[in-house]
Amino acid sequence: MSDGVFSILAVCTANICRSPLMEILLRARLDETRFEVASAGVRGWDRKPMDPAAAAELTRLGHSADSFESHPISSRLVTSADLVLTATREHRSAVLALTPQALRRSFTLVEFAELTDLVDAPDPRALVAEAAMRRSLAPADADVKDPYRRGPDVHRATADQIDAAVTRIADRLNALVATPQDAP
Repeated sequence: MSDGVFSILAVCTANICRSPLMEILLRARLDETRFEVASAGVRGWDRKPMDPAAAAELTRLGHSADSFESHPISSRLVTSADLVLTATREHRSAVLALTPQALRRSFTLVEFAELTDLVDAPDPRALVAEAAMRRSLAPADADVKDPYRRGPDVHRATADQIDAAVTRIADRLNALVATPQDAP
């Protein structure tokens, strides 16, 4: 991932449902000149399209999965990320088993969304550091349910949960990098 740009890695199981939703929604909502986003799966498939039901939810939210291809996680991806957002605590544990030094920059999506409302910082990297120090303030139930091979109602609930958390995170990160000329 590029120097000077804040990089985010979204992680789930196979990188075909939750983490692609996280990646594509974050990429759409963040300032592309200041942020870059990738995704991977802890048991990820290589170059597979998004799950059709998850892709349908992404379309419902106004985005396309047409160019998406899945990727397995690697220590290089984790090491290069300024922030790692996982779907569940189990995924976070898998990230840390691969790259233990990522502890202070790895959170579940829901956990980090909650923490961004509770901590203050002057920039994205400081926000991640402050969130890591205040992790105990995050909710205990911070997992995003796996919708794979489940009904449309589960896919919709999962997509809506991801969308809400991504919106909170993107709004906060964009505000931290906004310059005076960006203001209306």
